[in-house]
Amino acid sequence: MDLVIRHATLPDGRSDVDIGIDGGKFAAIQPALPAKGVEEIDAAGRLVSPPFVDAHFHMDATLSLGLPRLNASGTLLEGIALWGELKPHLTQQALVDRAMAYCDMAVAQGLLAIRSHVDVCDDRLLATEALLEVKRRVAPYLHLELVAFPQDGLLRSARARENLVRALDMGVDVVGGIPHFERSMADGASSIRWLCELAAERGLRVDMHCDESDDPLSRHIETLAAETVRTGLQDRVAGSHLTSMHSMDNYYVSKLLPLIAEAGVHAIANPLINITLQGRHDTYPKRRGMTRVPELMDAGVNVAFGHDCVMDPWYGMGSGDMLDVAHMGLHVAQMTSTSGVARCFEAVTTHAARVLGLEGYGIAPGHRADFVLLQAGDVHEAIRLRAARLLVVREGRILARSPERQTRLSLPERPSELTLEFRPGSIS
Repeated sequence: MDLVIRHATLPDGRSDVDIGIDGGKFAAIQPALPAKGVEEIDAAGRLVSPPFVDAHFHMDATLSLGLPRLNASGTLLEGIALWGELKPHLTQQALVDRAMAYCDMAVAQGLLAIRSHVDVCDDRLLATEALLEVKRRVAPYLHLELVAFPQDGLLRSARARENLVRALDMGVDVVGGIPHFERSMADGASSIRWLCELAAERGLRVDMHCDESDDPLSRHIETLAAETVRTGLQDRVAGSHLTSMHSMDNYYVSKLLPLIAEAGVHAIANPLINITLQGRHDTYPKRRGMTRVPELMDAGVNVAFGHDCVMDPWYGMGSGDMLDVAHMGLHVAQMTSTSGVARCFEAVTTHAARVLGLEGYGIAPGHRADFVLLQAGDVHEAIRLRAARLLVVREGRILARSPERQTRLSLPERPSELTLEFRPGSIS
């Protein structure tokens, strides 16, 4: 064996497991593995997880915070306007440099697969060219998948359709859209039909920003599910955000959830961003904004989480840590049960991998030996502590190592001469 990890705990609860890796693949996963490794690492009961997967991100905008100015209001619409101000000043080299810096940050935290939307409404397609170059550079250590995203609206922006097709011809992987940002509900529905037909024709996946709104009448996810079935794209379509569902009445949602499940449409929530940008028109009570994650899961819909933004016009925070995303997700969705915490961990690992259609993902014999060794005993502790990534491995090759963190509070010894005296009536 090239590498053996001893005494590991797995996300499904198995403990004291040895993991043998040979030729870049998992060769054996069992207790007391007799084979020896060229290198052996004692996990000492810590969690070995499949790598983190970000199902929804905007790498063309990442790390651009403050360019050309800060988002003073912190709102979605000012963020969109600010991105429009920045686009004319973008250069391909700056885009590449920022994206490469983010990829390095991501890999160090065990994030080895990212689906990034790239704005195609700039006629120069600078961001498309830049991220295709980044994809080429990071391929040995990071799976980067690109979505052709008409940020300004497929029909609302004069050349968006032409630019989107050009981007796909250049090698972009996924068809994107933003139906709720079109000028009318009818235009939104038309854009979904055209985009799904295009994806079916080219054999591509679809990922649409869908109903990123507090408006309960923004119901494009219904059209997306119907068009998924009509065009035969089941299990190849994702609806991202779906925040209007948080404001819909329960009767309508009771009809909508089975429709999404039957169509095999994936749902992607973005907890950090949804809780930040939605509900801005509310006073009190104020809506949380994130879509109905546990209800979607209970209906049989595959739900993943995305980071969405890191230090860009929409969100000045973020660090590329998918455990931060899971941590926020379980709070916003009130998924603090034992099963709920496990599902939130899956939303940034196995569920997200399914959205991307990653082959050979997961800790199983014959799969590609990609994994993260976390300084945690189980998934609950991993999320609670946003555990240190002690080891990040791709195809059996160690990409990053981190030192252990001190996770327990260490108090100084109590002085032996210290005494406490309490007399009745001394506190009033």
